Amino acid sequence: MADKAVEKAAAKATATGCTWPGTDPLYLAYHDTDWGVPEYDDRALFEKLVLDGFQAGLSWITILRKRENFREAFDGFEPERIVRYTPAKVEKLLKNEGIIRHRGKIEATIGNARVWLDIMDQNGGFSEYLWNFVDGIPKQNNFTKMSEVPASTPMSEAMSKSLKSKGFRFCGPTIVYAFAQAVGMVNDHMVSCPRHKACAKLAPKSTKRPRA
Repeated sequence: MADKAVEKAAAKATATGCTWPGTDPLYLAYHDTDWGVPEYDDRALFEKLVLDGFQAGLSWITILRKRENFREAFDGFEPERIVRYTPAKVEKLLKNEGIIRHRGKIEATIGNARVWLDIMDQNGGFSEYLWNFVDGIPKQNNFTKMSEVPASTPMSEAMSKSLKSKGFRFCGPTIVYAFAQAVGMVNDHMVSCPRHKACAKLAPKSTKRPRA
């Protein structure tokens, strides 16, 4: 049964044109239901950006497999709760085998939660702030092969620079571009992938973004 599942996943990956999920069922499900869907929820965007920071030096599938553990460990990624974490809480997280036990990234998450709260107060919301970097409209790319997809762009460089200036950490241009792909700020599904058209249909027609 396992072999048949792998064969089915491999066939699906080949058919979609987006080859990066490989044959992993979890990765394929993420590709088919999550990646590239426009996200506007302030908290959800914070979670994804923090998790992309934890990915630094690792593969996304490593984080994806631990995502539920991360959510439990970090109180659902509620910034209001994370900013109250004590040194004792940090030490507890460092002993949690279900997450990435990296002191710098854990401590950065606490600092990033403070930045999130500041942006929420000053910029009309975290979602508003981030989506302004693409003028509120997802960029519809039309790549035909994976080699055409950039690792970073002027947009991700600008977002990274702005986030860093506010005190956000683990948000380099490459991390930020991966984040933008995942939350639908750019549609980087291959044009041969059915999800390209599906995600394009979810994009707003004006700069007035829906609120989650």
